[in-house]
Amino acid sequence: MKVAVFLGSKSDADTMGKAAEVLREFGVDYKAFVISAHRAGDQLVKTVREVESEGCEVIIAGAGLSAALPGVIASRSVLPVIGVPLECISPGKSNGLAGMDALLSIAQMPPRVPVATVGIGNAKNAAFLALEILGIKYPDIKKKLMDFRAKMTAEAEAEGGKGFDL
Repeated sequence: MKVAVFLGSKSDADTMGKAAEVLREFGVDYKAFVISAHRAGDQLVKTVREVESEGCEVIIAGAGLSAALPGVIASRSVLPVIGVPLECISPGKSNGLAGMDALLSIAQMPPRVPVATVGIGNAKNAAFLALEILGIKYPDIKKKLMDFRAKMTAEAEAEGGKGFDL
């Protein structure tokens, strides 16, 4: 397993599953865990230690509200941690902050305990950042990323400059 994906709640699975889709697309082994930093702190620390011992190289962690999960993991590991701020939505309603609370909580880590932070709900970008980090060490992942970007560029160029009706 190269990547561990942590979710603070099962309700985060739809969004965080997008990171898993990208990792699968690129053939990168991962494991996913649902562990609350607030409700199961000891279990979280134990699981972080286990994934480190299994050879994990990058951690992606998504959380809403106080969004402590990525920061707690970063405080317990020197592996790169990528935080995905999530909008907290109860059935039928939002908490009114649209994920800004989570974004600021993850981005405002104290000095010397960094967490890379992607956009609100953007688990796909977290996976792509993890792939870029892994690409430093693994030439096959770097090549897949380069090929992906080349295809993306070609598709954008094919669409660019064409007139259309608005």
